[in-house]
Amino acid sequence: MNLKDFKTTKYRGLFISKDDHPTFGSKYIARFQVNKKRYVKVLGFTKADNLDDEKANRLLMSYKKSIVSKNFQPSFETKQKKKEVKVSLDCKELEKENKFMKDLLGDYKSINPITLQEGIQKIYDNEEMKQYQIELIKMQKYLEKTNKKMIILFEGRDASGKGGAIRRITRYMNSRHYRVVALGKPTHTQRTQWFFQKYIEHFPTGGEVVLFDRSWYNRAMVEPVFGFCTDREYEIFMEDVVNFEHDLVRQDIILVKLYFSVSKDEQQKRFERRMTDPLRQWKLSEVDLQAQDLWDEFSEKKYEMLRRTHSRSAPWNIVRSNDKHKARLEAVKIILNSIDYDKRNYAIDFEPDDKINISVQRELSRMRKKKDY
Repeated sequence: MNLKDFKTTKYRGLFISKDDHPTFGSKYIARFQVNKKRYVKVLGFTKADNLDDEKANRLLMSYKKSIVSKNFQPSFETKQKKKEVKVSLDCKELEKENKFMKDLLGDYKSINPITLQEGIQKIYDNEEMKQYQIELIKMQKYLEKTNKKMIILFEGRDASGKGGAIRRITRYMNSRHYRVVALGKPTHTQRTQWFFQKYIEHFPTGGEVVLFDRSWYNRAMVEPVFGFCTDREYEIFMEDVVNFEHDLVRQDIILVKLYFSVSKDEQQKRFERRMTDPLRQWKLSEVDLQAQDLWDEFSEKKYEMLRRTHSRSAPWNIVRSNDKHKARLEAVKIILNSIDYDKRNYAIDFEPDDKINISVQRELSRMRKKKDY
């Protein structure tokens, strides 16, 4: 290939033949040098390949790039230098992260690592919970606007997490429009009244939410186990409660029944923590100390309660509560799903977690096999 037969183009390394072939047209060639080695390649023709200077130059650059990449073998020194630069940048990034974390955590070395880990986890849990707490505020505003009434029952064994769930649910709600009711030992007057009367006194007015920390279902579990009611009183309650709740729902009261189901081992761990933690010792009662010994008796009453008082108008919602945060989230979802309030944020997840939110049928089936819940 004689270079005298070609003329230069406006692109470096790209040449075109001086004479045209009648069929193929003018010929484009690439001519350049890499690492002291010369390369020449026919790129194509103006007629046969429909090439012009711009298209031919693109072919030239592509060809040249392939040659350069094949011939470029970085030296060991170059590779080492790049590696050192990368390590240096990584170290600087780590130093920045470490400084940020130290400034954020302060004197973290003086804190028990387990306590520190639990505290950090609580931050993530609180952030996840906030989006649902915003929805609870929307729900409460809707109840106020429509003058609707809501009752939420929190039931479960001792240390099952009822109180903590109530605190998370009500944390940002308007305190003028909700009440938490936790009735103590009945008075002499209350013992002579109709059993449900002392609870009815605390029922919500229009636009109000009442949360019962234990409810009339004391008569289904606690009272019969400890002998605080007669067998006849227990049976009357079990026969009447379904109709009682049906009447409440028929009167347009939104009734949500939550049962927090904790395992025996987890309950024991929580009792032990109450014994050793000065901030929690006030929670420990004489009844708590007997809860483990009476586990099977409570299980039998729980089974009967769920079997006989679960109804279409007032169903039970079983919440596995070994993981407190997940149990609280699920409880909030159940409450929010009980009413179609305005401006619901459908971007967040309202679907029940079937590992935490257990159907009554599934719970009863499990209890028939073993009594660990």
